[in-house]
Amino acid sequence: MKEKRMDCEKARNIDIVSTLAKLGHFPVQKTEKEAWFLSPFRIETQASFKVSLKQNYWIDFGTFEGGSTIDLVMKMENCSVKEALERLSGNMDHFSFHRRPNPTKAEHRVNPIEIIEEKEIEHRALQNYLSSRSISIKTARILCKEIHYRIGGRTYFGIGLQNRSGGWELRNSYWKGSTSPKDVSMMGNKSKKLAITEGMFDMLTLIELMADIVNSHDLLVLNTTAFVKRMIKEIEDYENVKLFLDRDKTGLGMTELLLEKCPNSRDISFLYEGFKDINEWKVKSAKDEVRKRIQDVSLS
Repeated sequence: MKEKRMDCEKARNIDIVSTLAKLGHFPVQKTEKEAWFLSPFRIETQASFKVSLKQNYWIDFGTFEGGSTIDLVMKMENCSVKEALERLSGNMDHFSFHRRPNPTKAEHRVNPIEIIEEKEIEHRALQNYLSSRSISIKTARILCKEIHYRIGGRTYFGIGLQNRSGGWELRNSYWKGSTSPKDVSMMGNKSKKLAITEGMFDMLTLIELMADIVNSHDLLVLNTTAFVKRMIKEIEDYENVKLFLDRDKTGLGMTELLLEKCPNSRDISFLYEGFKDINEWKVKSAKDEVRKRIQDVSLS
């Protein structure tokens, strides 16, 4: 049975900020009343596109155009009201606002992620995202890049960490994904010491807390715990291994495995006991408490 097209009233109530986010556009500045974007209709460095959060209304001060969610879709898709409502109702698969831009496995096979550009992290929306995760731009730039990418004809951008096979782990406020090939990320300086985390934000957090670890240790981001077993032989070669894995069931299981297989390993996850991972601990804990606990960890 064909899905009934959404009526105008319901379509106008669809949140514009969420709609823009699903198309890869994030606010560079946001208050309780409004959100400012770089215009989705042209290249610019100063935000001129405002969304009223209370009225759910947008205005582009570069052209003095504005309107509802329907008007936004009509302009972005160059289509009629009827076609905009069809897109908003989800009848047309290539333009559905009812899910995040996270492709299914089938969609991924048809529309793989294409990297368009990699550069130093600059975009205000990404800086705001890093700030929300208690990561400074200076620290993020040590390991990561600003990556612009395309999925099925639509462009997005995010924080990217490259793995040693050339693939990328991609993150932004609304989406988490990766390109092929999937692999671990290894940052080495020929040290005999190794620090291991599961994800990029865990490692960035570790660097925030222990800046010297970049010079004193090789750094390994697993990107998925599925890679633990294949990395055991490489991990065994290190004289000193520090484990900062998640404290969920999977992470604790992998920690136990590494402690058994690699005698030179040490579990440091006691630091953030009571939290899922080291980043959550840093974000949710008082600075003094974090500083006090971190002093008890020796990098030797």
